[in-house]
Amino acid sequence: MTDETAKIPAPPSRPLTQRLLDLLVWGGIAILLLVSIEPVQLNRLPLLFSKSSNMHEFLMGFVHPDYGDWRTYVAAMWMTVEIALWGTLLAIIVALPLGLLAAKNVTPPWIRHPVRRLLDLMRALPVLVIGIMFIVAVGVGPLPGVLALAINTGGVLGKLFSEAVETIDPRPVEGVRATGATPLQQIVWGVIPQVAPLWTSYALYRFESSARDATVLGLIGAGGIGQLIMDSLNGFKFDETAMIVIVIIVAVSLIDLLSQVMRSRLI
Repeated sequence: MTDETAKIPAPPSRPLTQRLLDLLVWGGIAILLLVSIEPVQLNRLPLLFSKSSNMHEFLMGFVHPDYGDWRTYVAAMWMTVEIALWGTLLAIIVALPLGLLAAKNVTPPWIRHPVRRLLDLMRALPVLVIGIMFIVAVGVGPLPGVLALAINTGGVLGKLFSEAVETIDPRPVEGVRATGATPLQQIVWGVIPQVAPLWTSYALYRFESSARDATVLGLIGAGGIGQLIMDSLNGFKFDETAMIVIVIIVAVSLIDLLSQVMRSRLI
């Protein structure tokens, strides 16, 4: 053994209690996966091949999509994008104050904890459930979709915004405070400049997700292209469904490209 080899330190060994805890956690996850095989019906996977004729009939419609009514589909997709755009904008308006109030380095616990529970509630409610609630309140149409996205996305963005605020460098805030600034001025000049690029990036990511969620909301009558998908599937018009899916894929891809360009300008 050479001197250099002898100087190499041995890899650190973890305490037995930590290794046992890791074994317990990962072993519990493995057991949970095993016992959930039957409840989630993974044993039915062979049906994908034994009933391939049904899937073949469905996919044949996608081989020859119906381009005849593409203008209607594009108009419906544009409505979906508008729903996502307004839903995200309202979500940002909601998330800005809630995200600041939920940050531990901005507000005391008696304010922070109730705000965090409110954000938990907003995120926990499925967007479809929120959409149905607003449909009951205001009727079918795009407005329930906008409001549903505003609440659900507002909860997500509020959580992300608060986490971004908690990771800021405190020195700029202390410098602003040293000038005699009020708490609001400290946030405006010490906090916002540090988190604005990250907040904008989060908002763009959520807009992408909202565009997809708005498509699903259309299935329950909340406007957009989702209702057209449901109608074509119920009528077994798979060629029309194929064209609608193509329009959705193109639109989501364009939104993703635009979002990437905008995020790259924030770096």
